[in-house]
Amino acid sequence: MQIETLDLAVFVIYVVALIGIAWWVSREKAGHEKDTNDYFLAGSSLPWWAIGASLIAANISAEQIIGMSGSGYQIGLAIASYEWMAAITLIIVGKYFLPIFLKHKIYTMPQFLEERYDHRVRKVMAIFWLGVYVFVNLTAVLWLGALAINTIAGVDMVYGMIFLGAFSLTYSLYGGLKAVALTDIIQVVLLVFGGLFLSYTALNLISDGNGVVQGFVTLTNELPGKFDMILSEDNPHYMDLPGLSVLLGGMWIMNLSYWGFNQYIIQRTLAAKSVAEAQKGIAFAAFLKLLMPLIVVLPGIAAVLLVPDLQRPDQAYPSLMNLMPVGLKGIIFAALVAAIVSSLASMTNSVSTIFTMDIYKDKRPNESQHHYVKVGRIVSFVALVIAMVAAKPLLGQFDQAFQYIQEFTGFFTPGIVALFVLGMFWKRTTANGGLVAALGSFLLSLLLRQLWPELPFIDRVGLVFLLCVGLAVIVSLLEKKEDHPNAVELSEVNFATTKGFNVATLAVVIILVAFYTTWW
Repeated sequence: MQIETLDLAVFVIYVVALIGIAWWVSREKAGHEKDTNDYFLAGSSLPWWAIGASLIAANISAEQIIGMSGSGYQIGLAIASYEWMAAITLIIVGKYFLPIFLKHKIYTMPQFLEERYDHRVRKVMAIFWLGVYVFVNLTAVLWLGALAINTIAGVDMVYGMIFLGAFSLTYSLYGGLKAVALTDIIQVVLLVFGGLFLSYTALNLISDGNGVVQGFVTLTNELPGKFDMILSEDNPHYMDLPGLSVLLGGMWIMNLSYWGFNQYIIQRTLAAKSVAEAQKGIAFAAFLKLLMPLIVVLPGIAAVLLVPDLQRPDQAYPSLMNLMPVGLKGIIFAALVAAIVSSLASMTNSVSTIFTMDIYKDKRPNESQHHYVKVGRIVSFVALVIAMVAAKPLLGQFDQAFQYIQEFTGFFTPGIVALFVLGMFWKRTTANGGLVAALGSFLLSLLLRQLWPELPFIDRVGLVFLLCVGLAVIVSLLEKKEDHPNAVELSEVNFATTKGFNVATLAVVIILVAFYTTWW
């Protein structure tokens, strides 16, 4: 279905306005030139509301909206565990990880690894993350975003990817993280209200105009199996979400890796004014995560009744958008594209940060600040071009891209979490021990996948994490050294949190208990 003229006009207004605002917030005072702190860390000046909104805008993108809606269509509400468990994970990151990272005043996660371990660990992980961001994350966002545009507006996939890439670069390339984070406020407002309206309209359609409450009641009555949060072993999707393991097992490892040690996510908090400001932003993001299933999962479940004959689950969200009234469809379309380009901008900025600060600067340490910012901009452009070329060969054959991404990253996340957690909280962890954990993660995951194929991948993630921790501990003890000379002095880190953060933590826990009690 082609998009109507009014919808297109609404969308064009959004694009022009966002670019204009991004350039306005990126302007510099006369005589001041952007340095690396300005470009990569927004001058270490982000307030809590920008941090929280930007965390969600970077996270909620095509693979979340399109992919998770597709999983909602296929699996049901159980896929919302990725969102709801992320809320409590954010609280843990804010309480225990952020104070350590901000104390070290780092630009990147690999930089922290060098300060804690050695140069080898930094280089290995920098190269690894560059590969994952370009060939997994960027390709997924571009491909699924182009798929949405193709379904809604009939635009060819290639042209859709070119548009998304060009749009993200236009508003983010000059201003860097500051332009991305401050415009993310607009993106999140548009995303939340556009997504809520889509859910509202879908439920109203299900109830034949009798309201969203009746629509939700009808949906739960017609599709009771789609509202099981904890899947039983006889459920056909148990391999994707294996029962209690979702609450007690490997999903913790997936979430800790993503929210705690993922450069394009954690970079926002590294740019905070202070630890307290970063923690307020984290708490804000946690509450927004509790809301996300209403925006990204519920539409997928509703699509089972409204558009039951889809060829692919990932068509659920775009197909629902085509049911929206003229004009309002343009707003929802703009919200979807807002989420996509925000994530693209965040990822390319992080790719440029890691390449420039962890690899390029090491080879050419005496260049000017202007030179490093210029290199960062070039890298952002090149990364997007590579991802566009690689997108179709890598993702064109998958029905549920969100699950594909989770399974692929699950090969590496156990080792990453072991590397960081031991590095922060066990002083005797050596560089060799950390490397064995990081590199062994892929091999152990691959071995278990081949030898134990019936083991759900989330369970495999949890088991591999324990094995990686064991390997790191054994190797570290065999080196027969005392505490590592670069070990984190936890006694020097202030883990105290404000009353507001503690109240927010309690509220998140109570809401989660209520959710799981209701839909167990």
